[in-house]
Amino acid sequence: MRHYIYSALLGVVAAGHAFAASTPAVVKEQYVRAPMPPGIQVIVTELEGPVFADAKGKTIYKWPYQSLRGGYVGDEKGRSTCTNKVTTTSEGLFSPYPPGLVLPHLDTRPTCAAMWPPVIAPADAKPVDKWTVITRPDGAKQWAYDGQALYTSVLDRQPGDVLGGTNREQLKQMAGRYPVGPSPKIPPGFSVVTTFNGRLLVNADGYSVYASDQDGPDKSNCRGACEDTWKPVLAPALARADGEWSIVERAAGVRQWAFRKQPLYTYNRDINLYSQQGSDVPGWSNVYTQRVAALPKPFQLIDTQKGVAVADAKGKAVYAYLCSDDSLDQLSCDYPGSPSEYRIAICGGGNVDRCLKKWPYVLADANARSDNKLWSVIEIEPRSGRLATAGEAGAIRVWAYRGSPLYTYADDVEPGDVRGDQTGEMYGQRNGFTVLWVRDDFAHSET
Repeated sequence: MRHYIYSALLGVVAAGHAFAASTPAVVKEQYVRAPMPPGIQVIVTELEGPVFADAKGKTIYKWPYQSLRGGYVGDEKGRSTCTNKVTTTSEGLFSPYPPGLVLPHLDTRPTCAAMWPPVIAPADAKPVDKWTVITRPDGAKQWAYDGQALYTSVLDRQPGDVLGGTNREQLKQMAGRYPVGPSPKIPPGFSVVTTFNGRLLVNADGYSVYASDQDGPDKSNCRGACEDTWKPVLAPALARADGEWSIVERAAGVRQWAFRKQPLYTYNRDINLYSQQGSDVPGWSNVYTQRVAALPKPFQLIDTQKGVAVADAKGKAVYAYLCSDDSLDQLSCDYPGSPSEYRIAICGGGNVDRCLKKWPYVLADANARSDNKLWSVIEIEPRSGRLATAGEAGAIRVWAYRGSPLYTYADDVEPGDVRGDQTGEMYGQRNGFTVLWVRDDFAHSET
């Protein structure tokens, strides 16, 4: 594996193409304009690209109906199940625990609607394009998009935040909440997926597309034997250039798609969807409609036996804690201020001191800063994990990703060790710790 490739993926260096110098350092994903109700806008976020937001700039989410191991949860189209009623017991949906267990801190437990305020529509609101109006259980009107009831998240504090959305490591282990946004401006036959590195361009089947630094603007130099490994992404006969998309004439009647003047290819050795393995080949790189910002100092990338991970200044792998409680409303329990019992049970067997020793926070020095919304420095009370008050004794400054603290693992001794990965329930994805992967070559999809 080659570090210069992964640095390029994170936007630390230029895209590696001869004509990349003319491309702005930060390029935002373009999207299809469509009618929206009054008070709704589009904001281009750092991680999820263009999303819908309310009048205050808060990202809008949906909670689709989903089958879990022990039942169904989420919103069916045309209705909302996220209410102002406090859920008091576990549901046994996707957990080793049975239903009926009393949930912690019932005296302060928020309701689903308190954590996920519905996007309320005026009483006289009318449908607009894919936007419709549904009636909530309490009689209030709520906006829906493509039939799905819409919400904001109390975890999002600034326009462009997407802190409320489900971490993609958890997608198979819970009924997730996802940002809702306009369609990306791409031709038929392509799709865009959110990854740690940015908004990755893939074909309709989910396989990555690549660009070569041997090509020129709207000119392909991949011929002969090159085409045996790198298959040009062909454009239909009736396809036309549009905006960032152009067409390269490879031969009479043979037309190839190009994005931002880069001819596009698939890699015939890719096995996984959303793969980055083609970028291991010198001169080739994944294509993004939008990249994330570079890692803040002092973080770095390390090679491991499983893939590429984020590490601290000493080369120790960095971990995120992921948690969703086993209630009917599937509330997150991994943000500062959520019940710490879940985390302490996993990291210390119920013992706080053991937890702090085994899974120490990634400390931030007094001058540590982040210039983007994904990474931040927060002050917490370490034993409970809640946000500290101003001047609170014993508070510590720690690094956070998407608003939640980061950790290292005491049993990781050498750079490249990831012994703590998938610690906890459901491979660490339901309630546990996972490495902050930039790329996991053993995952089905590298998101």
